[in-house]
Amino acid sequence: MSVRVGILGATGAVGQRFIQLLDNHPTFELAAVTASADSVGKTYREAAKWRVNTPIPDDVADMEVAETSPAGIADADVDLLFSSLPSGVAAEVEPAFLEEGYVVSSNSSNDRMAMDVPLTIPEINPGHLDLIEVQRDERGWDGALVKNPNCSTITLVPTLAAIDEFGLESVNVTTLQAVSGAGYSGVTSMEIIDNAIPHIGGEESKMETESRKLLGEFDGAEVALHDADVAASCNRIPTLDGHLENVFAEFADDPSPEELREAMSSFESADLPSSPDQLIKVYGDDEPDRPQPRLDRTYADGMGIVAGGVQETNAGAKYNCLAHNTIRGAAGASLLNGELLVEQGYV
Repeated sequence: MSVRVGILGATGAVGQRFIQLLDNHPTFELAAVTASADSVGKTYREAAKWRVNTPIPDDVADMEVAETSPAGIADADVDLLFSSLPSGVAAEVEPAFLEEGYVVSSNSSNDRMAMDVPLTIPEINPGHLDLIEVQRDERGWDGALVKNPNCSTITLVPTLAAIDEFGLESVNVTTLQAVSGAGYSGVTSMEIIDNAIPHIGGEESKMETESRKLLGEFDGAEVALHDADVAASCNRIPTLDGHLENVFAEFADDPSPEELREAMSSFESADLPSSPDQLIKVYGDDEPDRPQPRLDRTYADGMGIVAGGVQETNAGAKYNCLAHNTIRGAAGASLLNGELLVEQGYV
């Protein structure tokens, strides 16, 4: 089965990761790329300041960049769209595609917490995809919109889902986030070199709400948020890729570090083309200084989560986790949701 796909916002950091991940994909065939008005009509090679450490695929380099509108891709015969648009643009543009019947797997932050929009990580809550039926009834769309969470949330939530069996009650997390998460123009070199910035606008609230929706229960009509308290402190540091997070968790039960490591390392992955064989790699006590961004961000080709430093505390446990923020945390997450949409028959 071949599914023709397009990328909305294809020239940015996440759009480029989409192109990298779609190259030689077993199901998806890239048929359209869109960008801002300045890029329309140019070849992709001309329009994109390519930053990925692999060449632009030959069949993409000479593609003409289209306008980001249903009319712009009308001739491409696309079955599924991946969106990496800025959230303000996406809030205006995505509904036009949905009204025209397109299915959109979006990395953009708008509508993630909307009651009728599935916020999905395939390994965690694939059943939430059925919110699409509620969404179509509520909004009158012929298409469908599914969101993946924020890149820092994606790093955290798989580990929480794995240890939720011990009665997860509260989570405190401090993030050390790579500069690529802000996009190419997000943080200047003068701001970040020899520095750390202890605030990322909107990031903390995203982690605190999105994680509870992802871990929540879907009853066929709505998602009840998980009742754990989540508090986040988000910081930008001068690493290129890979978000590292320090997690403190409290439980109704009293799991040992060994039980927590086993729960994470044995947590089941999804059976999708881009899924890692083992979702969470866990370091033991013999390697207390892992994970590290430079050493661990490419685990499972950047699609996996890495954890370590699991220890008891007076209140529960603490550990560290890490993921590649533009692969697993952004484009790869949307790609997996697209694969899930195909598997469940929405595409």
